[in-house]
Amino acid sequence: MTTDHRCYVTTAIPYVNAAPHLGHALELVQADVLARHRRLRGQHVRFLTGTDDNALKNVTAARAAGVDTATFVAGNTARFAGLREPLALSFDDFIATSTDARHAAGVRRLWRQCAEAGDFYRRGYTGLYCGGCEQFYTPGELLDGRCPEHLREPEVVEERNWFFRLSRYQDQLQQVLESGQVRIAPAARCNEVLAFVRAGLADISVSRPAARAAGWGIAVPDDPDQVVYVWWDALTNYVTALGYGTDDPAYRQWWVKAADRVHVIGKGIVRFHAVYWLALLLSAGQPLPTTIFVHDYLTVDGAKLSKSLGNTVDLATLVDRYGTDALRWWLLREVAAVGDTDFTVDRLVHRANRDLAHALGNLVHRTLSLVHKYRAGHVPQVSGPAQATALTDACADLAARIDQALDGFDFRAATDAICDVVDHANRLVDAEQPWHLARAERTGDTAAAARLDGVLATLVHACRVLAGELRPFIPIGARRLQGQLSDGTRVGRPEPVFPRWEAP
Repeated sequence: MTTDHRCYVTTAIPYVNAAPHLGHALELVQADVLARHRRLRGQHVRFLTGTDDNALKNVTAARAAGVDTATFVAGNTARFAGLREPLALSFDDFIATSTDARHAAGVRRLWRQCAEAGDFYRRGYTGLYCGGCEQFYTPGELLDGRCPEHLREPEVVEERNWFFRLSRYQDQLQQVLESGQVRIAPAARCNEVLAFVRAGLADISVSRPAARAAGWGIAVPDDPDQVVYVWWDALTNYVTALGYGTDDPAYRQWWVKAADRVHVIGKGIVRFHAVYWLALLLSAGQPLPTTIFVHDYLTVDGAKLSKSLGNTVDLATLVDRYGTDALRWWLLREVAAVGDTDFTVDRLVHRANRDLAHALGNLVHRTLSLVHKYRAGHVPQVSGPAQATALTDACADLAARIDQALDGFDFRAATDAICDVVDHANRLVDAEQPWHLARAERTGDTAAAARLDGVLATLVHACRVLAGELRPFIPIGARRLQGQLSDGTRVGRPEPVFPRWEAP
């Protein structure tokens, strides 16, 4: 992996009509791992997240709560921004689209550039609208007459709005996707998008009546009776946060010149990112993202985690009870690359106990205990024995295996590689039985003494490699491990890093 490239990593920005839940944590943690991993490899990274404040559903939720919209949105935006500590996130920037001055300026600039390209016209429209998605659907896209995301019937809406000439960009979008200029991962999602584009693209509505939105949102330039459609508004955050509407050099540095511009999104909004967003950028003459990684959903009893469906899992409760390491590890170790993953607390507890407390935690604890018991905390400065070849090879290969897995956005494969090294190390302890070597050493067996030195040195090396490579995945636990292992000729006293949890 090269170290001179710049990488811009972003998440989708969620509505703030309710508090954040476990489904939001999945995307944030995945993006955080990508950003931390690139930084670990010496690359320059900018990691952006934020909130989508200008949605009509936020206005509706505020009314239901009996609070003015600005106050309601600000409160929930703060809750999303506050996920940094409990999820151990490393984002460099957080954009709130209703209050960040960079955003409105950038939205207006992008709109005017598309207008200059002749890509807007105004007409009346009647359609089936899902307020949960903030999206119009055709009858053929519904499931038994219901929105496929929220499983409720859309309302019939008649409006006169500004439309974007999406149909004009069909051939360009098809070429961009077929050539791999914009990579969509996994491949199955790319195939879905290509099928949608090849079937023919219709122009899309990109504004809403300001009266219907209660004046909430960004006014269409030169048409104050309309506000910019929330999806247009939201998509632009990736560039407005870089000062696209101003003279901020960050836009050229992190969008125009960055080697990698990576969007991390959920499967329900692929069309917006892989079709509409690309078309808007083509219209404005701006560079496209390089990669769109699409994750599937978390479910509870087979149903998608959703604020609208009322089956969310409270993040604060999970973190308070089981800790950040356990939650992050489950999200990275258990969630499938393709297909939805059902969440239960039992599964979280089982995975944390098995991988962290028992396998990794036990390995580090007994390694340090052995070094202190037989070498007074000093790490022998020798090469490992022949029997350690499998472990040393696994350690040598670990970084490359993780690089390859994360290049394919396969977090399970990346954590598999880590667990393989842990397993190799634990097998070495069981095979070599250092306590027997120490007993032989006390009888004057110099060969046993040398072998014990080699085993201990190899185990400490493996633990240090693991602690280093774990930093993007469980940064809190990895930091504690590194504190015990140090980098010199001594190691600290073993202290429990990963507790063993009891399921409720």
